[in-house]
Amino acid sequence: MLREEFQIRAVTGTGEFRHTSLMASIGGCGAVSRLFQMRGTWLCAAAGLAIVLSGIALPAQDAQGPPDFPIPTLHVYTNLLQVPTLVLGPNREPLGKPIAESRFSISIDDGPLFRATHVRQQGDDPISLSIVLDASGDSESLMPKMADAIANLAPLWLHPKDHVSIYVLDCSLIRSLNDVAADQKKLKLGVDAALQPWATRKQTKHMKSCKQSIHLWDSLGYVTLEMENLPGRRVMLVVSDGHDQGSKHTWNAVRSAAQGDGVAIFGMSEVPGYARDAGHSVLTSGLEDPFHSLCELTGGIVTPATTMSVMESLKTFTKTVRERYIVEFPRPSNATSGEHGMEVKIAKGWAYFVRSAGISVPLPDPKVVADPTTVSSGPKEAPEQGKRQILPKPQ
Repeated sequence: MLREEFQIRAVTGTGEFRHTSLMASIGGCGAVSRLFQMRGTWLCAAAGLAIVLSGIALPAQDAQGPPDFPIPTLHVYTNLLQVPTLVLGPNREPLGKPIAESRFSISIDDGPLFRATHVRQQGDDPISLSIVLDASGDSESLMPKMADAIANLAPLWLHPKDHVSIYVLDCSLIRSLNDVAADQKKLKLGVDAALQPWATRKQTKHMKSCKQSIHLWDSLGYVTLEMENLPGRRVMLVVSDGHDQGSKHTWNAVRSAAQGDGVAIFGMSEVPGYARDAGHSVLTSGLEDPFHSLCELTGGIVTPATTMSVMESLKTFTKTVRERYIVEFPRPSNATSGEHGMEVKIAKGWAYFVRSAGISVPLPDPKVVADPTTVSSGPKEAPEQGKRQILPKPQ
């Protein structure tokens, strides 16, 4: 029964995790099949946005007409974009009250500011959550409490319409749950099953009895690609010290893949004992820290935890996700395929910590747009894309 419910799979890290089409340069296209064959990405250096552009035309149901006249066809295409955006105080603290939607504006490639069409908090939108427990590093002391803590998120913090996958990184990458509805019993069994090999070796004091076959960045890249077709708001929680010991790919390659697939990565790291004794945390943000950079550039943040505060840290994580803002705005009127930068700005909010997740959206076929039978959805006025060039990507 356990084998049927939890399909445990080891991953050796020998395959490429980066979707090759993420770097493709494309124009418009008018068929659904091509949407998955050719993609370009929008890269947000400041706010962590990745938008993948392609094209699609949807014919409406044919209307009955006189036999002597051609049957008209109505063409429509997607135009409004929704971007999950994390907004915190200057010290990464939750805000006391919601921000009015009239204060949100967007700039593409340093183009003119454009007011958001609609803004709301994420609330109870369904979440596709992948939890990666890194038992190979210094955060292993958090692992014994993870099964109960994650299980107790359901049903108040994780709801039945939220779906969860569980991975453990130890000697290999093990998955015990794959996109299952959040259920307390299933979550506990899933975490226990994935951590069992690690727990057995720890009890027998054989912690060095295996050679690690896959490392942190490669593991997170693999999980990102596993999430690319999941519905709902895609979120990854990584419980790790953030140290990679030999991946074939860089943290920045994972960042690019996560932005392209619309995955916001949140981290949780243990606060070292010396930092707790000194009364402060060393989990400070900065681009010199790859783990923090990976999380923040994909729309997430790193939360500190201790062995005594695992449950509270997990609650803080889920609360932070649900309090994100969904910022809606039209596609730029002069949108092109490729990589672009986007900033979400808040009026009179210069001290806010603002990070946006990635999304994938279609780019209309110019021929379809020019067709007089095409009806454009969304506002008539749209933001203009600027001319700023993307800076070289950090490694």
